[in-house]
Amino acid sequence: MSGAGIFIQDDLKISDVQLEILMGIINLYSLLGAAAAGRTSDWVGRRYTIVIASAIFFVGALLMGFATNYAFLMVGRFVAGIGVGYALLIAPVYTAEVSPASCRGFLTSFPEVFINAGLLVGYVSNYAFSKLPVELGWRFMLGVGAIPPVFLAVGVLAMPESPRWLVLQGRLGDARRVLDKTSDSKEEAQLRLADIKEAAGIPEDCNDDVIQVTKRSTGQGVWKELFLHPTPTVLHILIAGVGIHFFQQASGIDAVVLYSPKIFEKAGIKSKSDKLLATIAVGFSKTIFILVSTFLLDRVGRRPLLLSSVGGMIVSLGGLGISLMIIDHTEQRLTWAIALAILATLSFVACFSIGMGPIAWVYSSEIFPLRLRAQGTSMGTGMNRLISGTISMTFLSLSKAMTIGGAFFLFMGVAMISWVFFFTLLPETQGKTLEEMQVLFGTFFKWRSTARELEKKKRLNNEGKRKAQAQAQAQAQVELTNTEH
Repeated sequence: MSGAGIFIQDDLKISDVQLEILMGIINLYSLLGAAAAGRTSDWVGRRYTIVIASAIFFVGALLMGFATNYAFLMVGRFVAGIGVGYALLIAPVYTAEVSPASCRGFLTSFPEVFINAGLLVGYVSNYAFSKLPVELGWRFMLGVGAIPPVFLAVGVLAMPESPRWLVLQGRLGDARRVLDKTSDSKEEAQLRLADIKEAAGIPEDCNDDVIQVTKRSTGQGVWKELFLHPTPTVLHILIAGVGIHFFQQASGIDAVVLYSPKIFEKAGIKSKSDKLLATIAVGFSKTIFILVSTFLLDRVGRRPLLLSSVGGMIVSLGGLGISLMIIDHTEQRLTWAIALAILATLSFVACFSIGMGPIAWVYSSEIFPLRLRAQGTSMGTGMNRLISGTISMTFLSLSKAMTIGGAFFLFMGVAMISWVFFFTLLPETQGKTLEEMQVLFGTFFKWRSTARELEKKKRLNNEGKRKAQAQAQAQAQVELTNTEH
């Protein structure tokens, strides 16, 4: 939509307000998809929910591509928005539940990796289709989005179902087979199954392939546990999971991604072709740094990457605000200010992509308890889309009211608050099993002492296991010696 918006405005003769509504409304529509996806994934499974999302995407893209007027285009945005909500919820949940702890961060960041790859391809296709007549170009830009969902729907059928969902359905045998394929070892598969059974309230000695599960295990009463009577642990998790999504979008990323042509125009780039080329640089920067992030998530940890990322975003937003403010108040063309604006834009999306972008999805998908995970993640996704839609639908009006530079100073202030929030309330989750995560939450600002106690307990348990193994080996050696004598 970033590049298509320029041509839609020319072709359909719509105002700036209509354009920003068209740009941002998909995020509000996606709230409905996110709300429905949580229960859908509990009913039909994580895998078939991805197929449903693909079908919705396919229809939405075709409707937008064949739109004849503004109202028709809004209908297409509505359908596509439902698909966005479904996909944003289910992709990280599915990946987190299938992945072993050793590479969960790497794999759970993949949805964000390919969202950024999609943005880059979208920017490139905008430039390519911009050569067509105005009335055809933007329709191809949007309609071509019907192709990828076909491959996704077919490909996902070859993937295994989530072992956690299978356990909740009482299909222990199927879950065991999936875990054997997706764990680093048979021992880890057995431990993961035991943890999932414990979280689902299934006795450890229950090893039948199919068992009867209580109704409570299928998602009923979840909203009560989340909102009406949350435990301190659930409350802490909810604040962290929803808060990280709020700050991810409130720091202004969608304003930059969607309106980068407008930003570059304000910075002094007037040619449509040059503006589209500049947006390709934005997409390239996001994609490269999101790839870097995937290799760092399970090595560096969530917190160091997140705090460094937000720190870089604060500096970049400050540079962007200053450069645009100077350009806005100077009649002559200042090359250094234009260069600073472009550099700050690229720096901002790079810093976002290396931490804040992927970690919001990784973190929120791995901290919720098993029974609350689908609905809890849908709350985070809902907040993400609500703030994204609000920013997208008000940015042009906001930049007119307080200048475009002032808007980015506002985003900088939000980013500074987010850094304090992350530093004080979000524990490190690197290398923890999904079930161990529950021990870290519930003490709010005192989570550091809880983490130290957890590490101490694990260390003592490991030492105890090593001593037991050593004693067993020594005993076996004595028995072997006695037998030889």
